[in-house]
Amino acid sequence: MSMNALPKPQRMERKTGGLGLGLNLFLFCIGLGTASIGSAQPRDSTEAEIEKYRQMLQDGNPAELVSLKGEGLWKRKQGPKQLSLESCDLGLGPGVVKGANAQLPRYFADADTVMDLEARIVHCRVTIQGLERDKLIAKPYSSAGESATDMEALVAYVVEESRGMTIMVPQQHPKEKEAYVRGEKIFYFRGGPYDFSCASCHAVDNQRIRLQGLPNLTKTEPAQKAFASWPAYRVSQGALRTMQWRIYDCFRQQRFPELKYLSPASVDLITYLGARANGGVMETPAIKR
Repeated sequence: MSMNALPKPQRMERKTGGLGLGLNLFLFCIGLGTASIGSAQPRDSTEAEIEKYRQMLQDGNPAELVSLKGEGLWKRKQGPKQLSLESCDLGLGPGVVKGANAQLPRYFADADTVMDLEARIVHCRVTIQGLERDKLIAKPYSSAGESATDMEALVAYVVEESRGMTIMVPQQHPKEKEAYVRGEKIFYFRGGPYDFSCASCHAVDNQRIRLQGLPNLTKTEPAQKAFASWPAYRVSQGALRTMQWRIYDCFRQQRFPELKYLSPASVDLITYLGARANGGVMETPAIKR
């Protein structure tokens, strides 16, 4: 199956100012000597302190500002048709945003395909507002020091409306089941110069990279917690990062070819992860290192 990959990988710049610097220093001070990928000790005081620090930051999560920007964009009349996105159907009916992200990805009959949140937002901006798809997806992610892109802002607004909702990614339609099966194959597919797969990092207990715990996504509780916490505000980058970005960056770290934004492979993998997380509770936008 084609991964719809682009030939030239790009690295995301890391922001080192403000909160990002503070967290980096914090992690450095409490984590000297911690190893890279490999078997780690069970949850210890260091990891517990990192989690406590994240909870402290969550009370003033900068993603709230990004979400406010997204709400304005959602309700603003734009494009050649001068319409807002308030009639966009995210799966629960035209204009219904509350709880929609907790049930994505899903099959959409009007497009005859399975879409995740970002693919659906782009679809609505094209079909409702008349905007050009190529321009909308040209730069979906912000770089260091930049304000959130329109896509990041719209995602922040929509996902916040599902906070506290139960994850119920549907698997009734044949194309939803097919996406799940393909996503599972991608999860276990090994390749690249290091012969890595998603499972290399996320199918083992008590494993971490540097100070970051790596959840075993083959188990229900870790899978639920991981999926429920993305999209998230990345303190070290000073930016809200979407689920598409999370998958993109995992491919980069595996040294795979760059994953094209909204590619079928990315949607399939998100479908697999989402269905595995069913029954969990959405916590987005969360705080990450």
